[in-house]
Amino acid sequence: MKSGSNLEKILQAGHFAFTGELGPPRGANVEAVKEKAKHLVGCVDMVNITDNQTAMVRMSSWAASLIAIEAGLEPNYQMVCRDRNRLAMQSDILGAYALGIRNILCLSGDHMQFGDHPHAKGVFDIDSIQLVSTIKKMRDEGKFLGGEVIDTPPKMFIGAAANPFADPFEWRVYRLAKKVKAGADFVQTQCIFNMEKMREWVKRSNDMGLTENVAILAGVTPMKSLGMARYMKRNVPGMDVPDYVIKRLQGVEKNKQADEGIKMACEQIEEFKEMKGVAGIHLMAIEWEHMVPEIAERAKMLPRPKV
Repeated sequence: MKSGSNLEKILQAGHFAFTGELGPPRGANVEAVKEKAKHLVGCVDMVNITDNQTAMVRMSSWAASLIAIEAGLEPNYQMVCRDRNRLAMQSDILGAYALGIRNILCLSGDHMQFGDHPHAKGVFDIDSIQLVSTIKKMRDEGKFLGGEVIDTPPKMFIGAAANPFADPFEWRVYRLAKKVKAGADFVQTQCIFNMEKMREWVKRSNDMGLTENVAILAGVTPMKSLGMARYMKRNVPGMDVPDYVIKRLQGVEKNKQADEGIKMACEQIEEFKEMKGVAGIHLMAIEWEHMVPEIAERAKMLPRPKV
C-alpha cells in the first residue's frame, strides 16, 4: 500500500522509526503550534497531533495538522470516537486526505469526566477498532461504511493505539490482534515505564505473528521530575509506573531529575532498537517539545533518514 506517508516509507525501507507528539493549544493561536513545531522539524519522521486530549477543548487536530505541514512536519492526524458519529468521521477523513494529511491514528478518546466538560454527551457511535476497519474499507475498497462508492478514496496510513499494561494483561495481545485484523498498519503504545511487562507483551505479539503484519512503535516519555512520576503513577488512567522508577528519581538531586529522566528514556530506546518486533519509538515529550532535539541526539536517533 502506497499512501504517500513518510512514516510508511521509513518503515518499508527498514529504518527504525522515530515519531513525536504535538498538543494543539487551548485557543486559536497559530504561533503556538508553529513554536512547538520548530523544535520537531528534522528530528522526527512524523508527529502526532492530539485530538482534544484528556477531554479538554483544544484546536482541532486536522487544523493543527495543516499548520504542522506548513511548518515542515508530517502530521499523524488523531481521531477519537468520543466526539463524532460515523458520518462526521468519514467526512473529516475525506477532507483531511484532500488537504494533504496522509496518516491517521484511531482512538476511543479519554472519557468526558476527565476533562473540562464532564457533562458533554459522548458519541461512541463506533469504537476505535471499527474506525480502523472503516478507514481500511474506504482506502482499499473505495467504499463508505454504508456501501456506496467513493470517487477518490483516501489512501491513509492507518494507525491504532495499544496499552500493554491494562488489566487483564493476558488479553492485551488479543486486543492488538483485533486491531491488526481490522487493518492497522502501525501501532503506537501507551507510555512505557514497566519494561518487564512490555518485553512480555512484545514476545507474545511476536509468538502470535502479529509483528509481521503491523509496525509497533514503543511509547517513551521522559520523566521531568519525581513529582511527575508520582502523579502519573497515582492519577493517570492506564499508566503503569513501577516503584523502581520512583526510587531511581528519589536518589537524584531535584535539579538533576529531568536529566535522569532523559537518561532513563535513552536507555529504553537503546533496548527497543534491539528488541525483535519493535519497529520504532513514539516519543511523547509532554509539553516538552523544545527538549526533543537533545533527546533525539542523546538517543542516537539523528540524523533521520531521507526516503
